[in-house]
Amino acid sequence: MHALRTVGALTAREILKFVRDRSRVIGALAQPLALWLLLGLGFQGTFQPPQGAAGGYGAFLFPGILALVLLFTAIFSTISIVEERTSGFLQGVLVAPTPRTALVFGTTLGGTLIATVQALLFLGALPLVNLSPGWLGVGMVVAICLLTGLAFTALGFAIAWQMDTTRGFHAIMNLFLLPLWFLSGAMFPAEGAAPILRVFVWANPVSYAVSGLRHGLHGFADPAATLAGPAVCLAVTAGFAGLMLALAVWEVRRPFFRP
Repeated sequence: MHALRTVGALTAREILKFVRDRSRVIGALAQPLALWLLLGLGFQGTFQPPQGAAGGYGAFLFPGILALVLLFTAIFSTISIVEERTSGFLQGVLVAPTPRTALVFGTTLGGTLIATVQALLFLGALPLVNLSPGWLGVGMVVAICLLTGLAFTALGFAIAWQMDTTRGFHAIMNLFLLPLWFLSGAMFPAEGAAPILRVFVWANPVSYAVSGLRHGLHGFADPAATLAGPAVCLAVTAGFAGLMLALAVWEVRRPFFRP
């Protein structure tokens, strides 16, 4: 019961920190929106949609931008782990009579909810690309958003736990984030890529999150440019989230202080 209260308190704390930081709120939405508009307008005339795909490049890119919102918001919500090491907050949590895993679940749940809400706010741009997912499609989008947010919040937690500076955290996370997103089929169909890139796209768990979002946003009526069916996309994303959460739990049980 004490562990549940700790999880709830840490979750609420993460959400409160985010809401109070207006720069994070604006940046998490403005940057992907600007990227979507610039890329969408820039490639609109040259992009050839996959056979059977509806809409132009803006509609094709939209699921990928939604995934980008999730990745950046989830990952960088955990940067506070590095900062709170210096402030002494984490030391206070660690000496409290509660399991260390409560810190993992509280932080990751807060980051997951923040990332999901940010992504769902981005759905307000759907009329610009004439997408009408319907209630079932929205349910699929919410499920993928929650699982993807959980996966990358947990990954960010695991890496931040061992980082000493925010500069190091940014460097490591950019090393993970950008290749994972670029090789997810978000910007180009896997079928048209070079064979070596196609292998990376198929092996990338983010590709299945993007495909799941594409299924949901098109109301399951547009199978083009997706790697697998909705059930497989959900299963792979859920498996990846479980793996990253297990990694975060494993990291938090290791020694925290290092010479």
